[in-house]
Amino acid sequence: MATFVLVPGAWLGAWSWKRVTPLVVEEGHLAYPVTLTGMGERVHLATKDVGMKTAIQDVLNVIKYNDLEELVLVGHSFAGKVAAAVADAVHEKVKKVIYVDAFRPERVRTPQGAFNPSAEFGPPPEGGFAIPLTASIIDRIGKDVVGSNRDWMTSMATPWPVKLASDPIVLSERYDGIKEAYVFCTLSGDPVDEIIAGKWGKLEGPYGVVEAGHWPMITKPNELASELMRLAK
Repeated sequence: MATFVLVPGAWLGAWSWKRVTPLVVEEGHLAYPVTLTGMGERVHLATKDVGMKTAIQDVLNVIKYNDLEELVLVGHSFAGKVAAAVADAVHEKVKKVIYVDAFRPERVRTPQGAFNPSAEFGPPPEGGFAIPLTASIIDRIGKDVVGSNRDWMTSMATPWPVKLASDPIVLSERYDGIKEAYVFCTLSGDPVDEIIAGKWGKLEGPYGVVEAGHWPMITKPNELASELMRLAK
């Protein structure tokens, strides 16, 4: 049995794992989907100061107040940063980290993972601090999100606080002992074949591939759940 802590990426909340969690629970696993402060049902807590420090604490609190041990951290998209930093902080509780179409950390001591999301996704509205999910973003990295799936996702998506992207993380030597695994998505725009071949950095563990865009938990929940359970072993 695995204990999954599921950390969603930009614009999402715990709701995005709604189709995955029953599938893993049916197989005898436990699942704790997380909503990071400022998104999902916690969108009312969004401020310009919500960044990685808050996000990391969100997940640490889920672990602490559910008394979780031997857990499998799943980080999607930018939340690979969150998962890596949490694993570094409570390495003794983490069995493995699975990165789903996500930022993958290097085993270095220097700051990493910071980037300017406005350059890639467009700036926030004037005077704002969060980037909304637009149709053009979905078309670029999640072209398989169509029909009722698109309606559902766009109705639930909340703006992504910029500081979650621009804040770096710094990992200690504790992270070096963490086991990793990966799920790559063939339709999200990344060169999956090159990544698997090691052209974009060494892979530190096993991987799975899902024929989906950036949001497999929405478009391919069965396939994603199967890969998570397989890689959690």
